[in-house]
Amino acid sequence: MSLAAPPPPGTPVPAPIAEWAAAHGRRVAELVWRNGVGGITARLVSDDAKDLFAKWSPDDLEPEAERLSWLSSRHPSPRMFDYEETADGWLIVTGALVGGNAVADRWQLDPGRAAFAIGEGYARLHSLDPADCPFGPAEWIGCQDDVDVLVITHGDACAPNTILSDDGAFVGHVDMGDLGVADRWADLAIASWSLEWNFGPGHEDAFWAGYGEAPDPERIRRYRTLWDA
Repeated sequence: MSLAAPPPPGTPVPAPIAEWAAAHGRRVAELVWRNGVGGITARLVSDDAKDLFAKWSPDDLEPEAERLSWLSSRHPSPRMFDYEETADGWLIVTGALVGGNAVADRWQLDPGRAAFAIGEGYARLHSLDPADCPFGPAEWIGCQDDVDVLVITHGDACAPNTILSDDGAFVGHVDMGDLGVADRWADLAIASWSLEWNFGPGHEDAFWAGYGEAPDPERIRRYRTLWDA
């Protein structure tokens, strides 16, 4: 899968984001993220209201809108404000979580703290009752056998999808379009792997300490192979 990253300087604001902001008395403060399919997330501000985030994508965002609407009362995640189909894609607008993503410059200097908090966040998500969840596993996971523990998984557990406070505490999860019930190792394999992509090697021990579980090399290998297929 393609990795997401901050948009390069000069990236234009997608027209649907600019139009939504203007229609609702907002302005685009910054472009904060570009995903693997070219979708753009922007921070919207006004002088007398809390920040919002608008995400435009050429891929349908209805699955994410549905999952956020279901999840936000159960687990720290953005609150849904709007969902629209546009001429060339889809747009969702959500509330902001107070903090920054776990691979921000601040955490490049303290990756062990970030890795521990990422682990804590997945322990919290996986503590939810999967029997309450109406969504199946992410497409990349496919049919599962030899399941260890069924949980509500994020489905795209890369490090930037965890939000941390300024002091390194877990705040919440974002980019929930692949959330669904699956083996917990689908998240754990990718979350631990993504630490190397974002921080370099040597930080997995802190992640496992935060989650409270020892790594299972065979299950990790299985789900990393599926992810990379």
